[in-house]
Amino acid sequence: MAASGRGLSRALSASPCPAWRLAHWEAKARLKPEYDAVVIGAGHNGLVAATYLQRLGVNTVIFERRHVIGGAAVTEEIVPGFKFSRASYLLSLLRPQIYVDLELKNHGLKLHLRNPYSFTPMLEEGTGCRLPRSLLLGTNMAENQKQIAKFSQKDAQVLDQWFESEPLKATLATDAVIGAMTSPHTPGSGYVLLHHMMGGLEGTQGAWGYVQGGMGALSEAIASSATAHGASIFTEKPVAKVQVSSGGGVQGVVLQDGSEVRSKVVLSNASPQITFLKLTPQEWLPEEFVERISQLDTQSPVTKINVAVNRLPDFLAAPNAPGGQPLPHHQCSIHLNCEDTHLLHQAFEDAVDGRPSHRPMIELCIPSSLDPTLAPPGCHVISLFTQYTPYTLAGGKVWDEQERNAYADKVFDCVEAYAPGFKGSVVGRDVLTPPDLERIFGLPGGNIFHGAMTLDQLYFARPVPLHANYRCPLRGLYLCGSGAHPGGGVMGAAGRNAAHVVFEDLKSM
Repeated sequence: MAASGRGLSRALSASPCPAWRLAHWEAKARLKPEYDAVVIGAGHNGLVAATYLQRLGVNTVIFERRHVIGGAAVTEEIVPGFKFSRASYLLSLLRPQIYVDLELKNHGLKLHLRNPYSFTPMLEEGTGCRLPRSLLLGTNMAENQKQIAKFSQKDAQVLDQWFESEPLKATLATDAVIGAMTSPHTPGSGYVLLHHMMGGLEGTQGAWGYVQGGMGALSEAIASSATAHGASIFTEKPVAKVQVSSGGGVQGVVLQDGSEVRSKVVLSNASPQITFLKLTPQEWLPEEFVERISQLDTQSPVTKINVAVNRLPDFLAAPNAPGGQPLPHHQCSIHLNCEDTHLLHQAFEDAVDGRPSHRPMIELCIPSSLDPTLAPPGCHVISLFTQYTPYTLAGGKVWDEQERNAYADKVFDCVEAYAPGFKGSVVGRDVLTPPDLERIFGLPGGNIFHGAMTLDQLYFARPVPLHANYRCPLRGLYLCGSGAHPGGGVMGAAGRNAAHVVFEDLKSM
């Protein structure tokens, strides 16, 4: 059901062009043979790195493989009239200093903060006039205590160290396993929870929100800042390889069309695997380094399903208003099949056996509940972040159209159980399994973090030990994406940090 890339390009070109795109068209005919720095990939980290370098006086160009910038932080009109944050869909982790330094609000960035932020409905029979229970959490501590008390009076006293109610434990556990091929019972999974709690929006610690216009609007704001300072951005310009001089230093890149572009340094926003195993001539890298990169854990459990609907989901636990207007719970991360941690563990066990989860964990978000610009009047866009789905299926099966649709149908059946009528409201859908996420967005194994966020692949060991400072064994080549410290999420820290490392190195060249 997805529109073709070319058709999408035409549709986007008919709409008003953001500033970066206008600058791009103007610059497209004037690709220069030499720049100070080349950035491979216009994902958000690549854009951040390029903007900082350009602000520091380093003449920088970005080459993007796809027809649209943003990498995984992208807005695409998959179903006519419906604009999806096709991959990443929520914002919190972007470092506050980046907002300020790059003046993102001046470049059009608008945010919608969510409060409440989490809704977990139960699958249980209502009795009499009582609805099935649900857990709604927000920033109001007193209201949270009331909600939690429906399941446990003890847990409602939130200063206690441990919780006993399964709905509360499972709701918290989703952020500990999201995007990770781990169970809530897996040692170390708590780091992923911590990683997702280190952000904030508008001065509110831990807050998550939607970007008006979808996640692509964030990428466009960064790109607008980059081009305002003089950086150049080119889409549909895949890089074929990194050029190395006879002396063993980077001297630029070769594009897929054969064009050679010289530069003093190259920063790669691509994954470590693509950067070092596909784009870099292997003879310039130590064998041990190449072996370590090839052995990185990139397992991913994620299938993302983008859905266009003609009405809001109507949950049994929280019925819709008569007029069909969004209610507070519609703006939340809505957790389905998350009544207890055993369900999450069983979903994980299914994937370990090479099978998509029988009852997948589902995080359902409706960004159009706060941003009506994303869908036609009365309609909505829905993001279904689901797991667990293995990259490789058991029994010799592959993720073909039949398997893809069978899994999506299973997910829709689950949503239907909580919100009857959901399946009848669907106008179109876009199903992205781990191989799809790898093919379209360059995410190795479909991993949204460019590599597992496990303790052996973090901090001084990201991507590998001895090469966690954005530099690599090839002089002049740097990693600036999620495969570098501090890891995945729409954070921008890797891009910002890499840019400053590059700038210091350029001063000594």
